[in-house]
Amino acid sequence: MEWIILLIAGLFEISWAIGLKFSHGFTQIIPSVLTVICMIASFYFLALALKHLSLGTAYAVWTGIGTLGTVILGIILFKEPVTAVRLFCIALILCGITGLKLITH
Repeated sequence: MEWIILLIAGLFEISWAIGLKFSHGFTQIIPSVLTVICMIASFYFLALALKHLSLGTAYAVWTGIGTLGTVILGIILFKEPVTAVRLFCIALILCGITGLKLITH
């Protein structure tokens, strides 16, 4: 269950990162408010997950989910470049997240 909570925290992490782009430096009110709500939700669910998971693993997985999701959505929504090196680095992050999940009890 704690891994699902951590996944939810990671999804909110992605949401607030993308929200920052849409807020245009917090000059757009609705995206700014939604971004702050997602930030609070992300930290809340991370805190819940930390009740049962080790700090290092949970934090690494949380930021990894956020990084992967943000990069993928950046490519889709903002037409950011897709290069072989970038895809390779994304794969390395995914391997790291998976490895940490597998070795954590």
